[in-house]
Amino acid sequence: MYKFTQRATCFCKLTRSLPFSLLPKDLTQPTYTGACISILCCVFMLFLFLSELTGFIATEIVNELYVDDPDKNSGGKIDVSLNVSLPNLHCDLVGLDIQDEMGRHEVGLIDNSMKIPLNQGYGCRFEGEFTINKVPGNFHVSTHSATAQPQSPDMTHTIHKLAFGEKLQVLRVQGAFNALGGADRLGSNPLASHDYILKIVPTVYEDLSGRKRYSYQYTVANKEYVAYSHTGRIIPAIWFRYDLSPITVKYTERRQPLYRFITTICAIIGGTFTVAGIIDSCIFTASEAMKKVQIGKMS
Repeated sequence: MYKFTQRATCFCKLTRSLPFSLLPKDLTQPTYTGACISILCCVFMLFLFLSELTGFIATEIVNELYVDDPDKNSGGKIDVSLNVSLPNLHCDLVGLDIQDEMGRHEVGLIDNSMKIPLNQGYGCRFEGEFTINKVPGNFHVSTHSATAQPQSPDMTHTIHKLAFGEKLQVLRVQGAFNALGGADRLGSNPLASHDYILKIVPTVYEDLSGRKRYSYQYTVANKEYVAYSHTGRIIPAIWFRYDLSPITVKYTERRQPLYRFITTICAIIGGTFTVAGIIDSCIFTASEAMKKVQIGKMS
């Protein structure tokens, strides 16, 4: 027992005599510079922490492109929502016709559609929801389904809405989901036909829960012309000719994983203290050197 106590006492005396047991002077002597650097470091770390916390809480939207039909459970159908006003054409004359390359040909579609009189009954607002096949085709607003064709049908119009698929209300997704919304052709030739050539792009939106919503964007080009029938009469119409793009656009909501957030916070704290220690040590060393120089001049 005596030998163990004696050895422990000798070990303590030895450690006190070693040079590394003493802390550097710049770490033990309080200075105004060190206090300022500490305060700035705390403010800087708080700013970085809040920035990282904001980024961790917020979600980001990543988009990608691939070739595929995303909505294979739709039965080869696409939902369409159309809303158009014809201020100079009576509702009895307005109808919707659908044609495509699969042989579909419907004239005067009335299912899920509504006609609202405008201008004391002289005009009409057509609202309809219908489906189209996933093949090239067209649908058009015309007087083809009327029992008696008017002498001079006026096809000037305003398109309020033309959308395909589900409605997406995501502020950070800027897409052409209603590219024709607000199209105004009231100043065009009343007897002219209007061709809107659409390229429909399938779009998928997947939220954080993994729920997918299927919609469609589209690009549009248009032309205006006067069309004559085989009898020489002018029968104008508003044509929407569409084709589908093989490219699908996918938007995915993502959030930064927790382990990356913790790693970043640890890196901020450790890096800030390290850099602050280096700066403080350099300033302290420079000030001590200046003091020695001044003392040497005085002596």
